[in-house]
Amino acid sequence: MTGKIIKGIAGFYYVHDGNTVYECKAKGIFRNRKIKPLVGDNVVFEALEEEGKGNIVEILPRKNALVRPAVANIDQVIVLFALTEPEPNLNLLDRFLVMMETQQVPVILCFNKADLSDETRQAYYRSVYEPAGYPVMFLSARKGEGIGELRSLLRGKTTVLAGPSGVGKSTMTNQIQPDAGMQTGAVSEKIKRGKHTTRHSELFYVEADTYMMDTPGFSSMYLEDMGAEDLKEFFPEFEDYIGGCKFQGCVHIGEKICGVKQAVGEGKISESRYKNYCLLYQELKEKRRF
Repeated sequence: MTGKIIKGIAGFYYVHDGNTVYECKAKGIFRNRKIKPLVGDNVVFEALEEEGKGNIVEILPRKNALVRPAVANIDQVIVLFALTEPEPNLNLLDRFLVMMETQQVPVILCFNKADLSDETRQAYYRSVYEPAGYPVMFLSARKGEGIGELRSLLRGKTTVLAGPSGVGKSTMTNQIQPDAGMQTGAVSEKIKRGKHTTRHSELFYVEADTYMMDTPGFSSMYLEDMGAEDLKEFFPEFEDYIGGCKFQGCVHIGEKICGVKQAVGEGKISESRYKNYCLLYQELKEKRRF
């Protein structure tokens, strides 16, 4: 039998075969090969005589595997921030976008609580992120506004939902799938935890071939395993302007003749994005010194 791992906790993996959830253990061969099953893995498993139990016998080839959150076979990420209450932390958002760029995962940027903001604020965030190539949408999870459009973006894909705590991720999940599919009741009953206390990554079945993963909220994010000079590669909006840089390998910080800095000055690249780039560059540079 084949299925998808929708949750892993304490050595148990909950596998959804399209109809039923099985509580499975991974065979010892995976430990011997130092292969750890991930949420999102498509697997071959065998059902045991005890109802609802099984063993994972094979992990099918992965399309991709993210490190943070630890998940496989993701098609896209929806990053959710609130427009207000709390105010968006754009430095945190830009850190997350850099991380997703390093893993080559498409991102859709959603701002919740649109009912508490005005069009001027929405226009500002569009001006910051759409030139960087990120689709931007606004919704009100509490009022159900924009949920239909979002659901259409999810269809036929496995999507990670990420963002800091308090921005309405659980409310949005409830709107998209009010009972979070048939598997969450079974999983919640087995592990004795509430459906929407997000402590671990978990896939929710939305409809055929459509899964959404809610992830624990993040309040900080550190970029690792990256040189300061490589950071520029993960700000997509810089690409159109590097032809105006005098020096090959320009890092767009202290150089006098720099196409990127000129584009910032002309309002073609967001000043907010550029300032965060400079902060992250200095952080990575300091890190290397130690």
